[in-house]
Amino acid sequence: MQTPVTILILAAGLGTRMRSRKAKVLHQAGGRPLIERVAETALEVASPGDVFVVVGRQAEEVCAALEGRGVGFIHQAEQGGTGHAVMVCREQLAARPGLLAVLYGDCPLLAAATVRELIARQAASSSAATVITTTVEDPTGYGRVLRDQAGCVGAIVEQKAASPEVLAIHEINSGIYCFRAELLWAHLDEIRTNNPAREYYLTDIVAIFRRAGHLVQPFHLDDPSEVLGINTRAELAALDRLLRERKARELMLAGVTLEKPETVIVDEQASAGMDTLIEPFAQIRGRTRIGEDCRIGAGAILRDAELGDGVEIGPYTLVQGSRIDSGARVGPYARLRMGAHVEAGAQVGNFVEMKKTRLGAGSKSMHLAYLGDADIGPGVNIGAGSITCNYDGERKHETRIGEGVFVGSNATLVAPLEIGEGSYIGAGSTVTDPVPPGALALGRARQVNKPGWARKRRKKTAPE
Repeated sequence: MQTPVTILILAAGLGTRMRSRKAKVLHQAGGRPLIERVAETALEVASPGDVFVVVGRQAEEVCAALEGRGVGFIHQAEQGGTGHAVMVCREQLAARPGLLAVLYGDCPLLAAATVRELIARQAASSSAATVITTTVEDPTGYGRVLRDQAGCVGAIVEQKAASPEVLAIHEINSGIYCFRAELLWAHLDEIRTNNPAREYYLTDIVAIFRRAGHLVQPFHLDDPSEVLGINTRAELAALDRLLRERKARELMLAGVTLEKPETVIVDEQASAGMDTLIEPFAQIRGRTRIGEDCRIGAGAILRDAELGDGVEIGPYTLVQGSRIDSGARVGPYARLRMGAHVEAGAQVGNFVEMKKTRLGAGSKSMHLAYLGDADIGPGVNIGAGSITCNYDGERKHETRIGEGVFVGSNATLVAPLEIGEGSYIGAGSTVTDPVPPGALALGRARQVNKPGWARKRRKKTAPE
């Protein structure tokens, strides 16, 4: 019978070395919070009901980052060290049988395969615990692993409490453990705060187990990068660079061309289809989905966007939370946001902004327009400088434009408004009333010419 396993992720600390008001696990690398990556690793190994996260600083934000994943949360009101973080879990977890694996929310490169191996080693052992260790060139900041003659872990000494002899050791504690749960809960309260930080160190449990006659075995990883935590902005930047290099290589191997890939930013959860070309300095953020045979212009920013096949995005265009169907063209210098939808073959040109607007198949808005809260049918032409006036100072209103409408340049469409199919709006018109299908709407003052007026004015104002 398989041994039951509970996974506990410690994510309550602020991370003072990050020099930030934001909880460390909320900082992002590869476009995702650190805690999200660790939680996904845990969920590859255990079911959501067996994964718990200890939260403290900015607990609501950490919980929100993991919303919908089904994991449990345990609140640590005051942060008193790693041992204390586990202590606060006693009420919820002490009755759970089997093994308890402890992970950290700031170790985002830990692989699910490594966690499985850690659990398998402990399950096959009579030891009280198994701890992942590794050897690094510069062990500063990490607890050092002291081994006994048999090669088992005799003790783990934190940096602050280590003697010069211990500081010379390069094998470090990753902080990642798998315990026999009943032994952990039986001895956990023996941890004391007799250390310079006056905190409960979970590492002390190793020496406590040894005094009680229980062994702790090491699981040494040859590659330390997998288990090193993120403690500074410099380390966060290095991790972000690594993840983005991996993502860029993944895309290129899948048939996507990245021009100057070192300049292109692609978040981990984004995707792009074969034969798509992404020009320098583009940013593909969030859960953006790009189809095949697309072209993304230099400096364009796509965030949580959905693009069909054959879409062209011009340089320096922003598309956020919006959809662009196959064969459409957007940009350069356009902005789409808040659920904008450009249907197949439609064109959006330079300095056009769309917000909560559908632009129908084959329609065009090529220059200097604002289209907000509008539903625009197929085959419509929106002239340069046209706007939908969707806000009356208190509420937003919709503009509905039927199929085949021609909107002349510099038209002002005051919502709520409906313009019937096949109608024309004269250039420079301010339209406030519904326009019937097939009609011509003019909403401007009659032009008046006064012959000779300018010549007379110049004579009158000329110096004597």
